[in-house]
Parts: sequence; C-alpha cells; structure tokens
Amino acid sequence: MVREPASPVKDKNYDLIHALQMSLQHIWQLETYIADADARGDTELAKWFRAMQDNNRKAGEQGKQMLMTRLQQENG
Repeated sequence: MVREPASPVKDKNYDLIHALQMSLQHIWQLETYIADADARGDTELAKWFRAMQDNNRKAGEQGKQMLMTRLQQENG
C-alpha cells in the first residue's frame, strides 16, 4: 500500500479536520450516486448508498463534537 507523504501541517488536529471534511464531502457526493441509482430503478444500490451516507453523517457528527471539545480545551 502506498502512503501519501506526511502532511506539512503539524497541527495536532489536522488529521481530525481532514477526516471530518472527507466524511462531510462523502455525504454530499453520495446524493448524486443515490439519485443515479434511483433513476435506474436500482433500489438495492440506492439503499446501500443511503446506508453509507448515514454512516458518514454519524462519523461527521462525532468528528464535529470531538473537534469542538478539543478546541475548547485548547482555549481553556
């Protein structure tokens, strides 16, 4: 497996912020996939995409809470 180079950003919350951004982006992108599957009548695939979207939504909410807690702790 090829790893990307280490981030030049050394902020301790960078990975959390990046993963949060990816989760939120996937929620949005899955809307297109769901619409495409629905348009084709592929309810099985649309259901699977919705489940993925729900998982990303949950991860996004958890990530936002974690980031908020960490930022509040840093700012005392």
